[in-house]
Amino acid sequence: MSANNYVPKEPAIIECNIERTLDVIGGKWAFLVLRELFCEKRRFGELQRSIPSVSPRALTSTLRHLETQGVLERHVFPTVPVTVEYSLTPKGHDLHQILHEMKLWAAKWT
Repeated sequence: MSANNYVPKEPAIIECNIERTLDVIGGKWAFLVLRELFCEKRRFGELQRSIPSVSPRALTSTLRHLETQGVLERHVFPTVPVTVEYSLTPKGHDLHQILHEMKLWAAKWT
């Protein structure tokens, strides 16, 4: 085969770790939820008060997505009414450095 006849193959899928990370983290509210949970466990109402611009529906969706991805845990306590707390898993805590770097970038460039 001569060099003129060589046609490089186009890979069917190009893996992008950034894209995979964003798939795990989810939508726009996830970063703010993570920010709140880095400090301590939080209940739904506490998260909603600390992120006033998020709707209850969007917060519920974000929490469910992060739980499904293994980033946070949902702890249900059998009280009346039921008490639910959210906390980060080790996988979630591993995102702290990424968010810290984003915070530094924003402080420098925005």
